[in-house]
Amino acid sequence: MTGTTENALGLYLSIPFCRSKCTYCNFASGVYPASQHARYVDRLIEDLRSAAEWAATADVELPRRVDTIYLGGGTPSLLAPDLVARLFAAIHGVFMVDPDAEITMECAPGQLSDSTLDAMAAAGVNRVSLGVQSFVDREAHESGRLHDRATVEQDLRRLRQAGITNLNVDLIAGLAGQTFMSWEHSLSALIDFGVPHASIYMLEVDEDSRLGRELLAGGARYRAELVPTDDAIARMYDRAIERLSDAGLDQYEISNFSAPGFHSRHNVRYWQRRPYLGIGLDASSALRAPAPSIATETESASQLLLRATTTDSFAAYLAGPQPAETAWLSPACQYEEAWFLGLRLNMGVSMAALEDEFGRGMVEPALKTVTRMIEAGLLSSDGETVRLTAQGRLLSNEVFQEFLGLESEERSTARCQIPYVNS
Repeated sequence: MTGTTENALGLYLSIPFCRSKCTYCNFASGVYPASQHARYVDRLIEDLRSAAEWAATADVELPRRVDTIYLGGGTPSLLAPDLVARLFAAIHGVFMVDPDAEITMECAPGQLSDSTLDAMAAAGVNRVSLGVQSFVDREAHESGRLHDRATVEQDLRRLRQAGITNLNVDLIAGLAGQTFMSWEHSLSALIDFGVPHASIYMLEVDEDSRLGRELLAGGARYRAELVPTDDAIARMYDRAIERLSDAGLDQYEISNFSAPGFHSRHNVRYWQRRPYLGIGLDASSALRAPAPSIATETESASQLLLRATTTDSFAAYLAGPQPAETAWLSPACQYEEAWFLGLRLNMGVSMAALEDEFGRGMVEPALKTVTRMIEAGLLSSDGETVRLTAQGRLLSNEVFQEFLGLESEERSTARCQIPYVNS
């Protein structure tokens, strides 16, 4: 890898355009006219060019080196080739992109034109994530996907012919109408296609998706009554771990599996709390090195972290620069993040590293929580590293909650939430 990771930045660009809105989707994306695409890219470029100025205004120094770039959404592959070229030209005009940078673009099967694929390859895209979700055509269509298995196979072949071989496929356990037999079919297809990375998600139930709202309200429009039970989804997840491991895709994070050398470098940045800049709709950033004026008597400036999130209103974002929602994270809040982000990784959390960063006084109170979680079978420890067990991964949100020891009403858990994670 060129240079060191400490002074490098990860860059995330949100592309919120979709041809249809999936029933399970809880992201800030939607179906917008193609006429808006150029206007949106203009805004992205404007924000890219003003990023350093914004960071300086926030008393943060923005690294110029970039070693990971991620275009997520939405469906970035819907962008016309000239917009892809303009966007990457702007990135290179602002930042110094490492020659071996990991550059990922999310694509929807069947929604990648030959000309856009050519533009992606010319721009240096070397990793693609395909939002397949299910290889069973009926399940895919009823959840809002527009592809079938044959389309996925064709796109994988086209991507490889274009020289993009670092490929990820997403699957969701828990789609309406899904059975153990159909889940086995999707796992077999994923393995047969030989991709080096897979992301396995368990269906999220919340008010930010149509299916989630229906599940909570007891409706039937999106076939919520056919969503598998929590126990069934957990069994599907366990089966995925077993089958993918047998196929050489080992689990390295709760939802992510890869062949050796194919971890998502961009996402690992999130879990290791390294700096990243988010540009576009509902994008988040995490940057260090605040001004001394921000520090308190007990917290030096170098210990603080700035988190920022852009607006999730498409109309507001298009209208012009919007003030980001920002918050300074104290060492205490960062310590909580070190636990619940670090535990997502199978490598776990190093107690020695925690003590080096935060001090023995902050780490020691957590030892009782660790012991209690070990006794409950949710954590394991070899005396140096603490990890989630298989059961702990299924109940990870409950485990993470144990490390959110809020000290006052002024400390908001929203400041310690897990950032949006791509695949």
